[in-house]
Amino acid sequence: MDWLQAAKERQDELVQELQELVQINSVLDETTITTEVPFGEGPLNALEWLLAKGQSEGLETKNVDNYAGHIQMGQGEDLLGILCHVDVVPVGDGANWTYPPFSGTVVDGKLFARGAIDDKGPTIAAWMAMKLVKDAGVQLNKRIRMIIGTDEETGFRCVDHYFKQEEMPTIGFAPDADFPLINAEKGIAELGFSQNKMGDATKEQLLLFNAGKRPNMVPDYAEATIHLVSSQLEQNFQTFLSKNQLEGSLLMDGSRYIITIKGKAAHAMEPEKGGNAAVYLAAFLQQELTTEVSKQFVDFVTNVFHHDHYGHALALQFEDDMSGKTTLNPGIVSYDVTKGSNIVISMRYSVTYPFDEKMTEAQRLAAEQGFSLDIQDDSKPHFVSEDDPLIQALAGVYRRHTGDYETPLLSTGGGTYARVMKKGVAFGMLFPGEPDVAHRADEYVIVENLVKAAAIYAEAIVELAGQK
Repeated sequence: MDWLQAAKERQDELVQELQELVQINSVLDETTITTEVPFGEGPLNALEWLLAKGQSEGLETKNVDNYAGHIQMGQGEDLLGILCHVDVVPVGDGANWTYPPFSGTVVDGKLFARGAIDDKGPTIAAWMAMKLVKDAGVQLNKRIRMIIGTDEETGFRCVDHYFKQEEMPTIGFAPDADFPLINAEKGIAELGFSQNKMGDATKEQLLLFNAGKRPNMVPDYAEATIHLVSSQLEQNFQTFLSKNQLEGSLLMDGSRYIITIKGKAAHAMEPEKGGNAAVYLAAFLQQELTTEVSKQFVDFVTNVFHHDHYGHALALQFEDDMSGKTTLNPGIVSYDVTKGSNIVISMRYSVTYPFDEKMTEAQRLAAEQGFSLDIQDDSKPHFVSEDDPLIQALAGVYRRHTGDYETPLLSTGGGTYARVMKKGVAFGMLFPGEPDVAHRADEYVIVENLVKAAAIYAEAIVELAGQK
């Protein structure tokens, strides 16, 4: 079967369905959360849309308490899972999108939208693959189940709930990363730092500081309110912006200054590809602030995170051959002189990371700088050996389709649903050499690659579950 030709013949259908899905704003919505709607109306609408597509194809579908759902076909004792998610991250505070982020505009062979590559594009490619296999009449010896989550970007609560009630796949893959495939996923820890000392609003120069909404995004906008500063502030700020090639603003509000900086959003797994607005603003304020608590806050943010994504200042750095360097992203940075501070870090740590030892030392070093460290969440690393038959089969499918026998298997700092399976890996759909624009402004998917991925997923289904 020529799966690529079959996918090309249905390219218009593929693009149309992806446009329909990305036009649903499925960011976690705290304002519409209820007991029956656990992550807000948007994620639920996206889940229901995809389940309805499954029903229209005559396939078995199930909604598990509006947390997650599945579409299933085939028969057999074993279950092949394809784990996708339809929730997306916010569009960004300071983001300037060329095209509306929930439009699905196609220009020059690219479809632009929040979620285009993470993870609605790959989800629709996998959904098309299921339809191609079904319509080709392939006899399957396993059940094929697309499991659809709605809370991947904010904690995996959807699949945690789902697997309390539903069967764990025998094997599976998550189309939510890179080709050839990813067999090593770093651990993901959420670390919270808080200042031990409170300030006096009549004496402290820093009154408010806010940046970021999610730990898994590099903040692209930061704002602070300050007073009792030198008359050179405005001139110093313009010099700082020029030196660092940044945009920002400085406004007077009575006796106070409101100061903002724009950065560049990126995924927390690659913080070096962004420009952290919170860290830049702290670095500027470090030059200007002298009062005790204010100075301590901006010193900590700057000394730990400015020009260093690897945690050297807190002895958190570590790397190994199978998964590379540990990285840290300060995704939420806030300070209120009357309430205290909160710095939430997304740490992507290497597979062999000595976690307990590192945390103990980091807590000691943070305390020396006046901060407490709390481990808010920890998802352990995930690794499947290159020799495993699942790895061999999927890598073989990819290489036959692309002729790429050189690119090695990969590791990632991103966390995919592969890590919740007993035996699962992340499999595409970003091709080697493509820029990773997930979580950024002007996120897009290349239509030609969307079609190619659908063909690869179709053959992967047959390879893993077809009658031999």
